[in-house]
Amino acid sequence: MSLKAIVKSVISGDSLVLRTGGPVQGQPAKERVLHLGDVVAPRMGTSTREDEPWAYESREFLRALTVGKAITFTTVHSLPPNDDVPRDIGSGEVGGVDLVSEVIKNGWGKLKELKRDPTEEDLKRRELEDEAKAAGKGIWNPHGPKAREVHYMMPEDSQGFISEWKGKSIDAIVEQVKDGSTLRLRLLMPDGEHQFVNITLAGVRAARASSKQGESSEPWGEEGKFFTESRLLQRFVRAQLLSLPTSTATPFQSGANAPAPPPATIFIGNVLHPAGNVAEHLVAAGLARVVDWHAGMLAQGGGMERLRAAEKAAKEKRACLYTNVSAPSPKSNGSAVNGGPRAFDATVVRVWSGDQISVVEKEHGKERRLQLSSTRGPKNSDPKQAFYAQEAREFLRKRLIGKHVKVHIDFVRPKEGEFEERECATIRFGAQNLNVAEQLVERGLASVVRHKRDDEDRSPDYDKLMAAEQAAVNELRGIHSGKDQPAPKQALNISESSHRATPFINGFKRQGRLPAVVDYVAAGSRFKILLPKDNQVLTLVLSGIRAPRTARNASEKPDPYGQEASDYALRRFMQRDVEIEVYDVDKSGGFIGALLINKTENAAITLAREGLATVHSYSAEGLSWARQLYDAEAEAKAAKRNIWSDYDEDAAVPEVPETDDGAALKPEYLDIIISDVRTHNGLNFSIQILNTEGIASLEKLMRDFSLHHKSAQQHAAVTPRNGELVSAKFSDGQWYRAKVRRASPIKKEAEVTFIDYGNQDTVPFANIRSLDTKFRALPGQAHDARLSFVKLVDESSDHHTDAVDRFRQLCEGRKLVANVDYREGSLLHLRLIDPLDPVSAADPLACINADLLREGLASIDKKGCRYLHSYPQVVKKLTASVAEAKKERAGMFELGDVEEDD
Repeated sequence: MSLKAIVKSVISGDSLVLRTGGPVQGQPAKERVLHLGDVVAPRMGTSTREDEPWAYESREFLRALTVGKAITFTTVHSLPPNDDVPRDIGSGEVGGVDLVSEVIKNGWGKLKELKRDPTEEDLKRRELEDEAKAAGKGIWNPHGPKAREVHYMMPEDSQGFISEWKGKSIDAIVEQVKDGSTLRLRLLMPDGEHQFVNITLAGVRAARASSKQGESSEPWGEEGKFFTESRLLQRFVRAQLLSLPTSTATPFQSGANAPAPPPATIFIGNVLHPAGNVAEHLVAAGLARVVDWHAGMLAQGGGMERLRAAEKAAKEKRACLYTNVSAPSPKSNGSAVNGGPRAFDATVVRVWSGDQISVVEKEHGKERRLQLSSTRGPKNSDPKQAFYAQEAREFLRKRLIGKHVKVHIDFVRPKEGEFEERECATIRFGAQNLNVAEQLVERGLASVVRHKRDDEDRSPDYDKLMAAEQAAVNELRGIHSGKDQPAPKQALNISESSHRATPFINGFKRQGRLPAVVDYVAAGSRFKILLPKDNQVLTLVLSGIRAPRTARNASEKPDPYGQEASDYALRRFMQRDVEIEVYDVDKSGGFIGALLINKTENAAITLAREGLATVHSYSAEGLSWARQLYDAEAEAKAAKRNIWSDYDEDAAVPEVPETDDGAALKPEYLDIIISDVRTHNGLNFSIQILNTEGIASLEKLMRDFSLHHKSAQQHAAVTPRNGELVSAKFSDGQWYRAKVRRASPIKKEAEVTFIDYGNQDTVPFANIRSLDTKFRALPGQAHDARLSFVKLVDESSDHHTDAVDRFRQLCEGRKLVANVDYREGSLLHLRLIDPLDPVSAADPLACINADLLREGLASIDKKGCRYLHSYPQVVKKLTASVAEAKKERAGMFELGDVEEDD
């Protein structure tokens, strides 16, 4: 009686495994072994014995002829079963071809000696064997089989084998399917060797199938095994080895001298059939789940994305393993989380650690502390991790602090033990919307959290995070380097006491602006500053202002707007890259000075403008930017901001009276010479007004002054006081009248302004004398001035130096005519005219101010010039000059049209 089945696999050139059906109710498919009668083929080898000659080629012939095809067979004799698998001796046909005859005909088996009378069929087979022998086919080839070495055991040096063949495509035959995602392959190596390896499919895990009699399978395990087996068993495939089976090692757990790992029992990789990647089909059929931590291995080529798409489709169909899994509900961007929006634009105001930041919502101004989704930064409390914890925090600070970001709250981690509830979010920044968590992980400055299976509370970019971590591991970056980095040294606190702080004053003054980072905001005008270059911290107290105090403890009451000032300073200045200038030190060791952001924004002026600090007249008196402070305070008063919310302008006495309301002045032309040019904090200069009695008197005074200081009586140095008129020796060796701006008894030197010429210098006490009364009557002949209507290009511009040089070339040391357009206290706003310029004779509005605009070296001061619109004809002239500069692409317009002022 003929039976039908499917050839599952071929054991050797004369034995086949047949499948008579599929798995039923989780039970394995029924199988039986068919040994072809009257023929014997070479035996395949095992781990304990080698292949017989021609065994592989014989098996390959029958495998190629039969596997996966329908067979009609008859049995003539039954053998004892093996593990309950029936075994028979018989014959079979595939596609109408008799298998015994085909094996004999091609020389891949020998006929057995008959113990019975030969039949006609036996005689035909004998003739086929004789023809094969005569033709030297198969095992009858006189040259013998090709030498081949077969390694049945996994490679001894697993890591070395992976390193050599990782990602490369290798021809292979699937020799065994253990379950839907675990296979045993025969790798056909390029040098002719055969290497057996066990492999688990990358990115997926199928349910376990039973491997021996009496063992139960996991649900859907047999179906998964059958799915893969029916498609791949004893088929040619392409294998790609990707990794060893261990997931990414937790950093800092293994030392650099750890012993070599034992040989691996399995590899992770891809098995590619001409019909595609079986892993994707397994998941789509609901017979395997996606393995998250394999994402890094499948980063290239979109492998993980295809698996996720297949998983999504299986969940929607609720197929097999996903029968009881409900489809995830989409998280709407508009839905609220903890009373706030899920997606919003924000500004980063603080970095707490390598995985936590605080942001302020752009729309509502609410501050929210966020945890980066699925990301874990190194711990600062662990000495082994402290170095990388600081690196991660600094990376976030440099990339994010003060920057605009896009936030999406992915989920809320509930309160657990000592851990507070935390909103977990994806933070994107920059024009390319980069995920900052991915940037951290890629640099080895954070690891990725391993979520539980089916845990939907994770980053939407989870697979990208895993890929980034794999890249960091491969490149041995950061926490994956295996290097023991020493914990960072604690910064030296040089504000510990006045005694500790004082020796640093001179050095800080000589250096001028110092690059620094605001490490902590203690109050609106008091900061803890880090000097990274020297690993020092100091306390900086802003000069020129007084901010309201905050409460230092629960029992203390803060000043009105004290907390607001502190909060504003924290949001605006905390952890920013800044520059500081140090002027003095207070009795507690705090340094008194200025804090500048983006090189131009003065923190004291900003706080005054926001109405969160008042001008401290005594400390502001000697500051070069005192006028800006008073203007900022006046602006806050006018707008009734914060401290000034109840300010009554009519009842108040102005501290710095204005000369007028910005109305145009009558023309007032002066013959002048510019005696000093100062470019710090904008362009200011000093002038002397010529053709006056003052200049003539000054010439006589200086002659007498010189003789006076040559006399023997003038030897006693003095200790000057702030604001005192003195006689001081300039760097040219001559003595001049001066006013003390700030004196330092500790350093025994004073900052002075020479009142007849306007220049400034720091002079040691040894070169300062009391000013004799006979030299006090003549007022100082230097007048502070600035250009009216315009300002030079910003100091950050490439053209700033050119602008200053051009101004000096046009003005310095030359006799000019100036028109006073505005008086700001003692500061004159001047339109400068060159009397020798022929254009000025024809055009009454021609001036050096307009020349600088025309050359693209200045811009119209629309913000700082309150009297601008009182001179419409002048504005028209200046606007035309700017248009000409743009047309000629002069100065700052050389690369294109640039707005000269907002």
